[in-house]
Amino acid sequence: MKCYVVGLGPGAFSQMTPRAMQAIEESDVLAGYTVYVDLIKDHFPGKEVLSTPMKREVERCKLAVERAAAGSTVAMVCSGDAGVYGMAGLIYEVAQDYPPIEIEVIPGITAASAGAAVLGAPLIHDFAVISLSDLLTPWQRIEQRLALAAEGDFVICLYNPASKKRSDYLQKACDIVLRHRSAETVCGLVRNIGRAGEESSVLSLADLRETQVDMFTTVYIGNSQTCNLRGKMVTPRGYRID
Repeated sequence: MKCYVVGLGPGAFSQMTPRAMQAIEESDVLAGYTVYVDLIKDHFPGKEVLSTPMKREVERCKLAVERAAAGSTVAMVCSGDAGVYGMAGLIYEVAQDYPPIEIEVIPGITAASAGAAVLGAPLIHDFAVISLSDLLTPWQRIEQRLALAAEGDFVICLYNPASKKRSDYLQKACDIVLRHRSAETVCGLVRNIGRAGEESSVLSLADLRETQVDMFTTVYIGNSQTCNLRGKMVTPRGYRID
């Protein structure tokens, strides 16, 4: 009667934590979004698989909790960190309608951290992580959060910066930030973090505004102190270097 909510990390199997692997090994049932389950199921043979496509998250979590309540040990897997835009919160919410089960959240490396390591060190000072997906959050609220983060001089990490239906959302986000930051602000982007075809670049905010991205891209907008050091995006913490 247990449900693990497991963060798989950014993509590569080698970037899963030992605790995540152990939790899946201990489970009878492997549950999750079909794409993520397919990435790892061959590494854990013999598991019963419960997977659902995109936009069926509630159904997916109900299936996992039902199996746990029936006596199974279930691993609900999520990309990145299970507690950052993952299924951890929804599992706790759904579980309220079922007999009590044990829930344990296993953290993973989220895209913000993994992508930052590729670019250099952009998140060394205060930062905000904002998703540009308006599927569950109204765009007006996203705009407000972008404006306040920009006004507060936070480094901003953007998840879900574009899709087929949201092709201009990154441009809109850059326009909001440009009200508070220079067009020369150092920015970065990483595509396919930890997966085949990983790509990255460091560029200005003005150039970022004109760049085409997709849902596999994580975007970083620097603060007023962020700099380009030999091709790496670095945000100083404030240490004095004599």
